[in-house]
Amino acid sequence: MAKGIGASSGIAMGKAFVIPTWEWDFPDKLIDVTDLAFEFERLYDGIRSSKDEIETIKQEFVSVLGEEQTSIFDAHLAILEDPIFMNEVQGIMQKQYKAAEVAVKEAIEKFVNMFDLLDDQYMKERALDIKDVGNRLLKHLLGALEETLPPKDQPYLVVAKELSPSQMVHLDTNLALGLVTMLGGKTSHVAIMARAMGVPYVLGLEGKLSTPIQTGDYLIIDGDEGCVYINPSDELVEEYKKRKAILQVRKDKLQTLAHVPSQTADGLSFQLAANISSVKELDQVLKNGASGVGLFRTEFLYMDRDSLPQEEEQFVVYKQVAEKLEGRRVVIRTLDIGGDKSLDYIELPEEDNPSLGYRAIRISLDRTDLFKTQLRAILRASHYGNIKILYPMISSLEELNKANEVLEEAKRELQQEGVPFKQNIEIGIMIEVPAAVIIADILAPHVDFFSIGTNDLVQYILAVDRMNETVAHLYDPFHPAVLRMLKTTVEAAQASGVHVSVCGEMAGDIRALPIWLGLGIQELSMSVQSILPVKNSLLQTSHSEGKVIWKQLLSCKNSKSILEVLNSNLRQDVVAN
Repeated sequence: MAKGIGASSGIAMGKAFVIPTWEWDFPDKLIDVTDLAFEFERLYDGIRSSKDEIETIKQEFVSVLGEEQTSIFDAHLAILEDPIFMNEVQGIMQKQYKAAEVAVKEAIEKFVNMFDLLDDQYMKERALDIKDVGNRLLKHLLGALEETLPPKDQPYLVVAKELSPSQMVHLDTNLALGLVTMLGGKTSHVAIMARAMGVPYVLGLEGKLSTPIQTGDYLIIDGDEGCVYINPSDELVEEYKKRKAILQVRKDKLQTLAHVPSQTADGLSFQLAANISSVKELDQVLKNGASGVGLFRTEFLYMDRDSLPQEEEQFVVYKQVAEKLEGRRVVIRTLDIGGDKSLDYIELPEEDNPSLGYRAIRISLDRTDLFKTQLRAILRASHYGNIKILYPMISSLEELNKANEVLEEAKRELQQEGVPFKQNIEIGIMIEVPAAVIIADILAPHVDFFSIGTNDLVQYILAVDRMNETVAHLYDPFHPAVLRMLKTTVEAAQASGVHVSVCGEMAGDIRALPIWLGLGIQELSMSVQSILPVKNSLLQTSHSEGKVIWKQLLSCKNSKSILEVLNSNLRQDVVAN
């Protein structure tokens, strides 16, 4: 068994198909100055052919991923049109008299190496896009054949050193049951595509295999645990077959709870909302009976493109979400970039610790032009549904006041233009830094609601970078300090009559239900996949029981004892509907 990182959940079983590493090896060919014009023409022909091929792939794959996810290929087209990349290639050809393919290869290596040196996981993963586009261009310049293709008549599990979006599109999603890569990241384009297609995916196996996986090896991929079993015993295969069948039965049973009212065993109503990143997820939100959208991560509208989304484009998306939810609550978080999320077209400073640096509301208050554009779009969409605005990473009353000043300016402009919007739109803040917790009593009178962002709050409370493999094991949402911070926040909100919801991984963790019941929180927002399991546990837990458990937790001195209490009260069996 090899332990990697689970990037897309689920179990897949079958024979491996190993995609050969695509490495180009050709001599450093020099050309005569008189052949330079001919080489440039070869380069331009190769670029045209590559662009045509990418456009064709995009159109073929749009039915699988939808318009938003296929914007990945717009990013690939942008690389071929990028003047910096092309100037580098042309400069090598003009100054060193090298053939087009040699210049392209050297330019690829330069930019890939430069991106790999950056202390930014997102940029490291973008290096794969450059390599992918460059390899496509080299293929046309060299007249090389495509890579070995997987079988077309039987299912398989894809294994590769790393995968590119272009390689993904050549896979038959009815036959490619799962993915394994040695490299990659959970925020890579391939991981995003795998999750969108519902394909189990384990990555990060580099250096963790005693022997390389070969085509034809039988594999079990456990995308939840991040495990890959190579040529497992018959007993283990049977065990996983049973586990997969049980998971499907459980999934079917849970689905019957979709439209059962969300409430405790003793009748306390609860709101179970969804976290989303795109309009495409709304069908599943409605299918799973979510009360609405408790967190719309708008930064994904800004990613994988070469320019900012304009007001009209944003307005259309926000309006679609509001209308499709038919009056259900939609909480739109303003742009939250920085840290592990960057944009190619907005230059962010290099920082030793970007999680504590120039990000989220700090960028919005510095770039009020893009902030106001987004606020105008949200305000316009508020006319069509139950929309609320959420500011991320607020740490002071001054930041909140400045954000509201920009909002008021956007309102005045729309009023002057005669554009309808919800005048009294509700405003909330993310509670995700310790400073906001400590001054929650100061902030509460100035907002309509708090949304506790558990992912960042836990890492800031414990000073643990959850993206850092060396210390990630110290990331502990059930640490006593976290529970005390939650208590402080909720008590301050309740004293001012401010509504509190919770979003993030902890909201979707069924073990945490007694914490929310004990604190008096009645709204959680989580991944769409977590809604039904949480509802199932909620239906079997009473409010009064939750309050008793919460009192026990407050006397615990470490997370081990806290988890012992929570696990002893866990309700996982699916209730009959």
